[in-house]
Amino acid sequence: MRILFGALLFVAAVSGEAWAADPAPAARSLDQLLEMARQSQQTRRELDKEREREFLADRNQQQALLEKAKQELAAATAKSQKLSADFDGNEIKLKELETQLKAREGNLGELFGVTRQVAQDVSSVSLNSLISARHPERDDFLVKLAKSKSLPAIPELEQLWFEMLREMTETGRVARYQSKVVTAEGTPVDREVVSIGGFTAIAGSEYLSYLPSMKQLAVLARQPTDELVDMARGVTGATSGYVPSIIDPARGALLALSVQRPGWLERISHGEAVGYVILVVGIVGALCAVFQFFYLFRVRLAVTRQLGRLEAPTADNPLGRVLRSFKGDPARIEEDAEVAELRISEAVLREVPRLERFQPFLRLAVAAGPLLGLVGTVIGMIITFQSITESGSSDPKLMAHGIGQAMIATVLGLGIAIPLLFANAGLSSLSRSIVQILDEQSTGLLAEHIETRQRRA
Repeated sequence: MRILFGALLFVAAVSGEAWAADPAPAARSLDQLLEMARQSQQTRRELDKEREREFLADRNQQQALLEKAKQELAAATAKSQKLSADFDGNEIKLKELETQLKAREGNLGELFGVTRQVAQDVSSVSLNSLISARHPERDDFLVKLAKSKSLPAIPELEQLWFEMLREMTETGRVARYQSKVVTAEGTPVDREVVSIGGFTAIAGSEYLSYLPSMKQLAVLARQPTDELVDMARGVTGATSGYVPSIIDPARGALLALSVQRPGWLERISHGEAVGYVILVVGIVGALCAVFQFFYLFRVRLAVTRQLGRLEAPTADNPLGRVLRSFKGDPARIEEDAEVAELRISEAVLREVPRLERFQPFLRLAVAAGPLLGLVGTVIGMIITFQSITESGSSDPKLMAHGIGQAMIATVLGLGIAIPLLFANAGLSSLSRSIVQILDEQSTGLLAEHIETRQRRA
């Protein structure tokens, strides 16, 4: 009984799925346990049969799918072989057709290459040409013809010839027409434009440039000098005859570069604080030099007038004041000669400071100008190297801009030193000539009195 009971427990454990799916009440006797084991075994057999039927159905289905896949593989292989054969045949036919095309083309192949090259050259010229503002549609045609992969037709060849002829004809013509012009604020307005070939375009007194991206004319952000602006105004206002104007051989590129050059005020502002110090020194020196020049010029005229009447000295000029300083007795001039000479020397020395006024300051400005310029240059180079360090790049444009800014201080220093050097030399020469006249005339007057006294004795 123990062995039978253990076997029944084993059967119940093996059929755990049936017990888990449909749990039965616990057996209270061996008969019930035996009946439960029999039912579990019957249920398991039915499940096994059901699984076997499903497996067989799946196997048949997978076999059908396998057969279908094999058929599709065979069809695809046959199709691939057929396409490969067709491809090889098409390659052979293509080579035959290319050979036949080259044989029939003859010189047309060279014509196609030349046409495309010419269209590309003309397109590069017309793309930035001022004439394209009047005929913007030609750019699309030339670009399309330059990138074409097929032989050009006769109408296209004629159109290319016409565009080349029109470019040459319009280059030598002065035209006046209405067109859209983009102002400095970015607003397009209708204005009357005068174009001098493909070189210069003017609207009123303003010079224009061509924008290929917008296919419109635009006012230059900065206009050139007043002289060129007056020329532009004369061109737009002329109705006949000849008027002066400018021609940009680079078709507007040189004019656009020239207007970007900074003016004198902008260059001076780039010199920073040292530049303003140099300018102040130069302006003060120039004012002093001009004031002293007019003073010496007036004194020279007065001394020249006094030379014509030495017997009647006046106090409005240095020579007259020197001559009047001698107060000795003419009868005892020989005895008082030394005293008279000292008095005359004193009078001459009294006049020298006013005659040589501002010259020490001018010499100082001449020496300090280049030194201040050197200081500005060093400061500019320091700023340039700091900018390069901060940006982390050695951009030549950045370095050129910084070095150019540093050189402005040197130019300003030399710019004030050289004129002030010539001015100081001129003032020194003029003052020395006046002092020389004073010395000559005072000494000559003293000698004349002494000789007169000796002859009388």
